[in-house]
Amino acid sequence: MDLQNKVFEAYRTHINSHTRENAEGAAKMKEAIEASPLNANSVIDKTVHIPKVFDSQTIDVFKDIVKVSCNIFGKVIKEYKASSSFRKLFPFSEELEKLILLPEQYDGFLPIARIDIFYHEDTGDFQFCEINTDGTAAMLRDVEIRKALIHNPAHQNVIREFDLQPFELFDSWVRTFMSIYRTYPKNKENPTVGIVDFLENATYREFEEFKKHFEDAGIRCEICDIRKLEYKDGALYSPTGARIDAVYRRAVTADIMDHYGEVTDFLDAVRDDAVFIAGAFSTQIIHTKWLFYVLHHEMTEKILTDSELEFVKKHVPFTVEFSEKYISLDEVRLNKDKYILKPMDAYASKGVYASGREYSPAEWEKLTAELYGKGFICQQYCEQYMTDNIDFAWGDGKWHPYINMPGLYSYNTEFAGILMRMACEENIIVAHENERTAAVFTVKE
Repeated sequence: MDLQNKVFEAYRTHINSHTRENAEGAAKMKEAIEASPLNANSVIDKTVHIPKVFDSQTIDVFKDIVKVSCNIFGKVIKEYKASSSFRKLFPFSEELEKLILLPEQYDGFLPIARIDIFYHEDTGDFQFCEINTDGTAAMLRDVEIRKALIHNPAHQNVIREFDLQPFELFDSWVRTFMSIYRTYPKNKENPTVGIVDFLENATYREFEEFKKHFEDAGIRCEICDIRKLEYKDGALYSPTGARIDAVYRRAVTADIMDHYGEVTDFLDAVRDDAVFIAGAFSTQIIHTKWLFYVLHHEMTEKILTDSELEFVKKHVPFTVEFSEKYISLDEVRLNKDKYILKPMDAYASKGVYASGREYSPAEWEKLTAELYGKGFICQQYCEQYMTDNIDFAWGDGKWHPYINMPGLYSYNTEFAGILMRMACEENIIVAHENERTAAVFTVKE
């Protein structure tokens, strides 16, 4: 932590003593980002002036968080598949339950995930925000923002003094994906990989980057709209007519279920084990925000160790359905600063993410009445950890406290890197609104 502080102070000192040069550099960074893949679909991923730097001790903590979390997740998936009574804890439809119960085709249970946490650097305490599985994204943000740092005078000054190293999230995923694929009994020596999603929802330039890295590794790869895949003669084909042997599934389960009747070819191929898919639908058990409720349930206590139960109690926020069955409307209304409301199954901050701290009592009373019993969850509000930063490019060029929310990438249950999101003096981070993404580095001793 002392080393992290030294690096931060080096940034701050340079910015305060060379403000004009850093403001000019930030303008060039903004131009570079606006000309990059991060400017797409009328949305641009913004950044702050100081990247996030973690020392090796903090990285070791993150590795341990991923390890313990994934051990727990694996037990929950196993129990879901084994116990019909445990399955009843989850709000899944009959159609989705059948997909979840299909056997995994590979060794392992969670090919890819990102565990978003509120981590307090001063104490080491943390709380979970949410977990993303197959739709896990934003790897390209770090790459492009890191490229733009060539225009940042403070950063250029810091790297002359400190050894900052980035994470690599593309080649490492290709290696991970292929190592998982090799455990598939029907694996081929030279497979064709399909990166599959509803392409109107896709971060397409990121898909292109993954495609490039698959091809650089000598692996054929296509980007495919999941609705346009064709299943015939026991094989799954892309719109170009290529046989898809292995699917990197970026289509989140919620979208698949919303378009269930439009993806029958894909689902039939999965049911018939005619194509490898990473990840299997069992990952939805971990992706759903309802997981936090289940983790605190007495049935889960029976499958976890004492240390895992303590981990859950300390780090997983209280979560229930926002309905009469689980919590009274008056409890939430009268304790508005204690709670946050979220859609049951959404991603990228879609829907209403509402912290009581953002509303007056009258506004909160009106909002809670509208959402009560409408498929939302009510969750304990987690106190935010904030660090100073400055934004010349999209902000006011003044120092402000920013919420810190590291997202811990997990590749086949191993820590792989970090997505660092921030928001200026806010209660919550909302994607593409108040959100800022910081490039992430580790600092070597």
